[in-house]
Amino acid sequence: MSVPERVPPVQEPELRPRPRDCSEEELGFVPRSAARWLAPRVLVGTGIKSLLAAIFGAYADKRELQGGLPAIIHSHATGEEIWLDYVADLGDGFDATYSVASLLAAPELVMTGVRPLPRAQVLVMGGDQVYPSASTRAYEDRAKGPYRAALPRADGRTPSLFALPGNHDWYDGLTAFLRVFGQRRPFGGWATEQTRSYFAIELPKRWWLLAIDTQFDDYVDGPQLEYFRAVSKKLRDGDSVILATSTPAWVKAGSGRDDKGYDTFEFVMREIVTPSGAVVRVMVSGDKHHYARYVERGGDGQRITCGLGGAYLAATHELPHRLDLPPRRSRVRNPSPQTTFDLAEEYPSRAASRAMAAGIFRLPWRNPGFWALTGTLQTIMTLAVLFGIVADDRLGLPGAFGVAAAWAPAAIVSVLLVLGGMAFAGLDSAGAKLSAAVGVLHAAAHLALSVCWGLVVIWMYRTVWPAGFDPELATLIVVFVGTPLLIGFLDAELVAIYLMLASKLDINLNEVMAGQSIEDHKGFMRMHVGADGSLTIYPVKLPTVSRAWRAVPDGAPDTPWLVPDGPALEPELIEAPIRLEGLVPSVSTQAGAATGTTVRTSVQRLDE
Repeated sequence: MSVPERVPPVQEPELRPRPRDCSEEELGFVPRSAARWLAPRVLVGTGIKSLLAAIFGAYADKRELQGGLPAIIHSHATGEEIWLDYVADLGDGFDATYSVASLLAAPELVMTGVRPLPRAQVLVMGGDQVYPSASTRAYEDRAKGPYRAALPRADGRTPSLFALPGNHDWYDGLTAFLRVFGQRRPFGGWATEQTRSYFAIELPKRWWLLAIDTQFDDYVDGPQLEYFRAVSKKLRDGDSVILATSTPAWVKAGSGRDDKGYDTFEFVMREIVTPSGAVVRVMVSGDKHHYARYVERGGDGQRITCGLGGAYLAATHELPHRLDLPPRRSRVRNPSPQTTFDLAEEYPSRAASRAMAAGIFRLPWRNPGFWALTGTLQTIMTLAVLFGIVADDRLGLPGAFGVAAAWAPAAIVSVLLVLGGMAFAGLDSAGAKLSAAVGVLHAAAHLALSVCWGLVVIWMYRTVWPAGFDPELATLIVVFVGTPLLIGFLDAELVAIYLMLASKLDINLNEVMAGQSIEDHKGFMRMHVGADGSLTIYPVKLPTVSRAWRAVPDGAPDTPWLVPDGPALEPELIEAPIRLEGLVPSVSTQAGAATGTTVRTSVQRLDE
């Protein structure tokens, strides 16, 4: 397989005039609000697209078709050093996405405790560049538009941008993703280079970044495997590799919950990296919207999750403290020796994560659409219960047949509710049996609320209304007005209680935060390959995003279109910078022995 190292990018089109305000007409895109993940439209739409992607993904795998596209090994190894950024899960609400993009685009990043960090020459987007599902318009509004506004044109050397698809990018079969990122068209002031959904970047001082596309934790397809085998021929003994993946499968695998996704990573290391003598020093992923770093016990290997680019904040308080990788149940032939990784840092902190998880009790106010959904469902269930109570006395059918006929609507609704409860509990669960049991209990609680409310309505009908007041009309008003408002509210709070309790069993832990759509606490990683061959990782956080913006119509062509209309953005370090020394030949190799071993030094933190 002949793989070129460079393909000239497509010429930048005529620059759009700088906007005078924040309207769609001036910006050329719509600044979208953050997705409300438990709102009916989002729940139904995302669920359908996820189901269709799971059903048809294996039969219409765009990765198989990418074998006909140019295969490029991207070289950024000409200088003595390089700066690169990693950001993931970015394509959600405008305020968070643009706040992060503004920091990435700034000429330098100023934070307490370190020297100013210059803008990166390479930007890697690690997945889910759009929410809730992919389309060219969604990319324009939620990703390309905000990033173009943050860096409309580069001053001097144009930085390069690469993107790895996540599950939300895959919901349309990767069609829109390849149109946006795979045609080498400019992304504002960033130049895109890739032609496929996976890529390899050669960096200075024998560092490499390999990004693999595993499509819903699936296998590595034939064209992709052929591409990375061509890459492996360029890897040398002692090279250091940063492996970018679409999910942090090491967390579930290392804690004994699921080994499927990590088996793919092991396969890539066994087939591509290890035979060349190179070493995967860092694995990095988004998908989970927090920061979590695990470090190899007795070594310097890093497993980092950094999905803080713009989507809702995810919990950290249930993260395992220890990972054993690869898992003992690995199905990969001749896996690597098992190594223990310890949790070194997380953001937000466990205490802050627990406190923020309790905010789910604001669910009805935070997500009015979900309140409307629970109100509608409770009205349907209440009507079914009322029909059963009333019809049981009036049908006049004999024995059990009459009872069954009277309660059939309520029974059908109950079965659907139980199935829905089990499916909801299985969205992000620790075990199938446990999640099924929790889902049944959850559904039973909703049914109990409906039955109790139905009995209250019957009691009101028979005893409450004074003489001369039409009880049928009053009861209809109570059912069709009181149920969605009052019982719908209580039902939404019941879901909040369920999410809090279930999250302690690692069930629906994602939803307890997704239901709140927390936009603050964002961030990314800036990395530096130094002239001495070391890699320094600067984990950056933005505790508070800006929520008000003003246009700068008279700014220079390379300055942001919009700036905060209020306090300036104040980035900080999540933890002290992490330094990995370059790999060096072993003593025996230096003496001339024919060995391929290398020595790794431990991680060093820099307090600059």
